[in-house]
This record gives sequence, structure tokens and C-alpha cells, in this order.
Amino acid sequence: MLATQKLPTAHQRRGGCPAGSQRATRARCVRVMAAHPAAYAWIEEHLGSKVVKESLVSSSGWSSAYVVDTQDGKRYFVKTALGRDEAMFKGEALGLQAMYDTNTMRIPKVFHYGPLAGAGRGGSFIVMEHLDMARGRLAMRELGRRLALMHLAVPKEEHAAAGQFGFPVDNTIGGTPQANGWMSDWVVFLRDRRLMPQLKMAGDSRLMRMGEKLCSNLSSHFEGIEVKPSILHGDLWSGNIGAVGEEPTIFDPACYYGHHEAEFGMSWCAGFSPDFYAAYHELIPCAPGFEQRAEIYRLYHYLNHLNLFGDSYYSQCASILQRLT
Repeated sequence: MLATQKLPTAHQRRGGCPAGSQRATRARCVRVMAAHPAAYAWIEEHLGSKVVKESLVSSSGWSSAYVVDTQDGKRYFVKTALGRDEAMFKGEALGLQAMYDTNTMRIPKVFHYGPLAGAGRGGSFIVMEHLDMARGRLAMRELGRRLALMHLAVPKEEHAAAGQFGFPVDNTIGGTPQANGWMSDWVVFLRDRRLMPQLKMAGDSRLMRMGEKLCSNLSSHFEGIEVKPSILHGDLWSGNIGAVGEEPTIFDPACYYGHHEAEFGMSWCAGFSPDFYAAYHELIPCAPGFEQRAEIYRLYHYLNHLNLFGDSYYSQCASILQRLT
């Protein structure tokens, strides 16, 4: 939830913005292994070297992240989540792979995800490639160009290739479940898989009344445009963006196949520059009604922040709904 580009290892947080009430944990090296030993046992058995050090780089309400050094000089990125089964990291792993398969962005390679065997209240972990972003130079124009290429990539997933919206598994947006069951109609998907679940979770009668009114007229915002499934990062804000050398990278996704414009739902804390948008729209021209749809996509993420962090996000949700209805 906090900006991470200044840390040596940035790919560690899920869903959110610096304004959220997320707790930051300063990176520190520890000799006693604080993460669950099952994760390190897997590394030692399958990647061939003993874990000698870890650095805790973040901690949230749903996961903790570590940089792990092994005896043979290799480095890995490990995330653990106590009390959550492996479905959360399965969604992350499949999302990273889907973006990786487009050959457009520098995406960390996933080695393994699985349950934390022996954890008292259950849990899961994921092991992936460590990306050194300490000396990376992020160019916004190149990020915009690469993101457009990712959105234009022909999906390898058969349902998406056939024009359906969703993802092979449900995943999470921050700590919130995100349903991804396949649908052929984007407007119905947006209503039933995104907006309405968040409105119901908020449990506020005023927001629900305005939300139902918006949803009843949602199709009017998509008249005259063609929506095709693109692989979306799904949670693209500044803390999930970095660079390895000169190459942009994105990580900590909440992936699904959806309308490419939905990628900008977190633009309010992404720091995208005019150069970014110019490069993006050179490849994917801005369609009529973009600004109104952008409000709808921002609403989804503001509602999620309301549900995760509380009433400080209520006014943004209400204001967007008032403007749209």
C-alpha cells in the first residue's frame, strides 16, 4: 500500500495507496528466520542452496515479504500469508505468468507457490525471482509504450482468446476477494464481478442506491466502442511499478482479462505523466467517453479502499457516483 520504488526490493505490496492506513515496515536484516520455515525448506530442497539471510521489506494486513539470500550467492523474493490458503498466491502466480507471456514487460519469474505446512493457523507462500530495482531508471514514455503493447497482446488463455472476460482463478485486490468467473459481456462483468460486490461489501444504503442507478445505465457509457479482453495488471499504482536497469517492470498484480481502460482505475496514485499517456495512446488511441469510463474504473478502486481502510474514502465514492448518476 505504500510507495516502494526507493526500496532496493520493490515488488512486495498489494493493492493500495500511500493515503491508506497501511503500516510500513522498514527493511531490516535478521539472522533468525522470521518467515515460516516451510518456505525456506522448499528453497533449499528445490533451488539447491541453504538460506543464510533474510531481509523483511514489507508487512501488511494480509502478507509479509522478504528478500532471501542463499549460500551460493543467489537471491529470491518470498511472500508469506498466515491464515490464508494458497489461492491468494495462486492468483498472483498465474497473473505474473500471463503478463510474462506477453513478452512486453520485465515480469518476475515465479518458482513456486504453496501452503505453509505446519503453520498453526494455516497459510501460504510464494517464491519468485528477485528483481534489483535499486539502480533502475524508470522512463514514463517507455512504461506507457510497454503497457500498451501488453494490452494489445493476443491472449494465450483460450477463454480470453475467444472474447471472454475474467481469469482462470479468482484472486484478490489488496486483501479483498476478486471474483473472475468468465463472462462474454464486459458491461455485465463490470457490474456483477466488480462494482456490485464492492457496493454490497460497503453496506451503505446511500452508496447502494446510487450504485444501482449507475449499474442500470452502465451500458450507455460503452456505446459505440469495441471492448476486447486485454491482460490487465489490475492494481497498477506507483508502488507496483519499477525498473530493472532501463526496462520497466510491474509486479504484485490482481490480474484478469478486461477492458484495457480499466487499467487506469488506480491512476489517482500512479503518478502517470503526460509522456506516459502520449506513448500509450500512440498505440491505443483514446476512445470517445474515456473520461466518464475512467470515473467508473476509479470508483471500483475507491470502493475497495473504503472496504479495506474505512470511511476516509467514502467522500470519493459518493462524489463519483453523484457525477455519474
